[in-house]
Amino acid sequence: MVLAENDDDSDHPFLYARVIGVFHVNAVYTGGTMVDYHPRKVDVLWVRWFEHDTNVPGSWSRSRLDRLSFPPMSHEDSFGFLDPADVVRGCHIIPAFAAKRRYAGGQGLSCCAKDSGDWRSYYVNRYAIFSAAVYFESDILFPASSIATCS
Repeated sequence: MVLAENDDDSDHPFLYARVIGVFHVNAVYTGGTMVDYHPRKVDVLWVRWFEHDTNVPGSWSRSRLDRLSFPPMSHEDSFGFLDPADVVRGCHIIPAFAAKRRYAGGQGLSCCAKDSGDWRSYYVNRYAIFSAAVYFESDILFPASSIATCS
């Protein structure tokens, strides 16, 4: 889960991706005014991006989880590289079991993309960790009068 730049018409604050691989690259930058040609270690994540399903918008007011799906692998933005420092946190992505699997026979198109087990769509679980829910949304989940503390 990374912060979205929201250059498009989406108002969703996050982008979601599945990590396919973690790489450590020794790179030499030769652009700009760089005069030091020593290799620098660069960590990158190879990811497969999810896209938001705008046909079924999710929100607290609608009492719906956000819905995601993988775009076709032929799309230019289906895969990418990401700086691990840009990751906000991991999140819990739940398959939409009622939507069924993308490939009925379990035979995907790419072993690198690990798409043989893909589902047609997924849900973003807002709070997989109960303590995070209490911390961030305690006033929604538990009115102030119902929160008890132990000492």
